[in-house]
Amino acid sequence: MLKGFRSFLLRGNVVDLAVGIVIGAAFTAVVTGFVTAFLTPLIGVATGAVGDFTQKTFAVAGTNFPYGVFVNALISFVLVAAVIYFIVVVPVSRLQSRLDGAKPAPVAKADCPECLSPIPVAAVRCSFCTSEVAGRPGFPAQAVPTPAQAR
Repeated sequence: MLKGFRSFLLRGNVVDLAVGIVIGAAFTAVVTGFVTAFLTPLIGVATGAVGDFTQKTFAVAGTNFPYGVFVNALISFVLVAAVIYFIVVVPVSRLQSRLDGAKPAPVAKADCPECLSPIPVAAVRCSFCTSEVAGRPGFPAQAVPTPAQAR
């Protein structure tokens, strides 16, 4: 039982996931610190407030509702999401598209006249039923090598 548990823990994807979560938590702390230190005060400067809405409340029938805590959390979430998107997601997507390069054009396919399976137009034989398709309608006539040419 312990051997199975050990092999489960040491599988590559479990270790990769654990490393990803730890790095994600550290990155979240960095982004949250950036938002708290720089972006939230800028919102306060733009709105003429301090940038800290935690003390804002309203009262209904003598009960106080601290809506400022929610507003602070909402602003922080939107700013963190924007920072992550524009500083991480967009650059990584551009880098990935550069590394992937152009995708190859899809191979033209036609249905085999015998079994109706989709096969490449340039095929000489159907890969499903092995019938010869060269020269049939929809398939180009292709030179079949003679035994002397095949050597």
